[in-house]
Amino acid sequence: MKSLLGGVAIGAIIAGAGVFYYTAGDTAAPSSAEDTGTTSESAEVTVADAAAFLEESTAELREFSEFGARTAWVQNNFITYDTNWLLQRMGAQGTEMSVRMATEAGQYADLDLPQNLERQINALRNGITLPAPNDPAAAARLSELTTRMGSSYSAGLMEIDGEMVDHNELENIMRTSRDPEFLSYVWNGWREAYDPAQMATDYAEMVEIANQGARDLGFDNLAQMWLSNYDMPADEMEAEVERLWGQVAPFYEQLHCHVRTNLNDLYGDDVQAADGPIRADLLGNMWAQGWGSLSDVAGVGSAEAAYSLDDLLVEADYTPLRMVETAETFFTSLGMEELPDTFWERSLITQPRDRQVACHASAWNLDSEEDLRIKMCTLVNGTDFVTVHHELGHNFYQRAYNDQEFLLQGGANDGFHEAIGDFIALSVTPEYLVQIGLLDEADMPGADADLSLLMDTALDKIAFLPFAVMMDQWRWRVLRGEIQPEDYNSAWWELRESYQGIVPPVDRPADAFDPGSKYHIANNVPYLRYFLSHILQFQFHQAACEMAGWEGPLHRCSIYGNEEVGARFNAMMEMGASQPWPDALEAFTGTREMDGSAIIAYFQPLMDHLEAENEGQSCGW
Repeated sequence: MKSLLGGVAIGAIIAGAGVFYYTAGDTAAPSSAEDTGTTSESAEVTVADAAAFLEESTAELREFSEFGARTAWVQNNFITYDTNWLLQRMGAQGTEMSVRMATEAGQYADLDLPQNLERQINALRNGITLPAPNDPAAAARLSELTTRMGSSYSAGLMEIDGEMVDHNELENIMRTSRDPEFLSYVWNGWREAYDPAQMATDYAEMVEIANQGARDLGFDNLAQMWLSNYDMPADEMEAEVERLWGQVAPFYEQLHCHVRTNLNDLYGDDVQAADGPIRADLLGNMWAQGWGSLSDVAGVGSAEAAYSLDDLLVEADYTPLRMVETAETFFTSLGMEELPDTFWERSLITQPRDRQVACHASAWNLDSEEDLRIKMCTLVNGTDFVTVHHELGHNFYQRAYNDQEFLLQGGANDGFHEAIGDFIALSVTPEYLVQIGLLDEADMPGADADLSLLMDTALDKIAFLPFAVMMDQWRWRVLRGEIQPEDYNSAWWELRESYQGIVPPVDRPADAFDPGSKYHIANNVPYLRYFLSHILQFQFHQAACEMAGWEGPLHRCSIYGNEEVGARFNAMMEMGASQPWPDALEAFTGTREMDGSAIIAYFQPLMDHLEAENEGQSCGW
């Protein structure tokens, strides 16, 4: 789950931290003159006026976007007082500009515009991640708050054995340790490292400012504004999310039941009970969002026939640079052009020793053309090998749509951008590893290892789904005023237990702000995109494997080297946000509806196994 900066990522820029792409939705906010605050003169504007407005605004946005992207790049790579100041100043300027343009765009909302112009107008109206009221002081304050929250997260450190350790290393500890007392210490320490009391205060003030900004643009609140970016009314989109979650929730419950049983066997009742929720710090991840590192604890099937991608990479003398080069080769095998030389010259691929950087992996296009980069503190392990395939998916998508109108340079919806990289990563199968020489054909796991391979993927993909849903469920409720600041943390854990079936390892104090332990909260990156991406990536994978004529199990399919699939895939990417997302989905998959059934098809053998294994147990929490 990574983020990127597209050519029109003004929402990311004005947030003052965080890097992610622009979402051009088709469903606008309420569009009457009364709702938007425009005057009666709005009725007199013409299509030609709208086109002229867009031409002028696009030129200004394009210039500012590159300035903002380069400012954000420097701050992410050199976190100091001064770079924070620069990012804050740039963010305030960007907020003022974006709010002004969004307000002006409202006067054209009632016009019968050609689709191309309509989508650009809606992009300007709906595309600000954190809108401020039309007031320079409010914009400056919003930028100050968001910069401080993002910087506090990136600079957070905790002491272990006399050394100060950053969150990148803390995440690695959570992956590898099986000492429940130490895991609890690290888990709790990170949630004290980023000054949670200050972040909670800043977050509450940010909500007030951004909600007023959303109201000034004609929305009830910022939650409605975010949900209006999906080519359907906001309430229908929220219902769609629950429908999709309902399709896959039964599988998650079976996985939860299996993992809980194995953790109980490992640690005993005093650490992990045999029923009820799971202790969050035992799941191999700082946020219990992915359980892939528990394959040694929760594996099934013929474990001896499986392999460790971590070990394969180390044994083959892979370096971080070679991992990125290998990921690029996947895309070129589909018929796509190599990345430009500047990608290799300007990307940050390993963590510097001489300065603080924002290690959270991200992909960038700084000039909306060819200045593509990644920023990632890459380690030689299987997780990061998959991650670099994901990040380059963003870069190749950015380049594919860079001939679209500037305001339409983005994913068909924000889930598309995340899904594309992960769709490619689903092809990191044993067959692919043999093709690139990482795995000897003689050592390739046979069909008897399929359950083990599926479990490895499920621990990553299926475990993530309820976390992705609850992240923005918490924010939507905060933004709608249903959760007040004094209840931020208690509501967070109520949702985590409800959706994920997990609980904290220690009692949480009243002034804790555990949501801030996650990058996407501290940096205000909407999270629904990641849930949608997990639905879409399996749809993409199923469709691509059918195109390729694959006849084996879906989880064994790799499209590496298939230029026919690559051509159709690239054609969808080239559409960017120029069409409603159902059109883009149909162009590649043949269907216009997001659907979780491809996930069930992919994991069906494992689902059958878990249902049989868990029979008679008290699953759920």
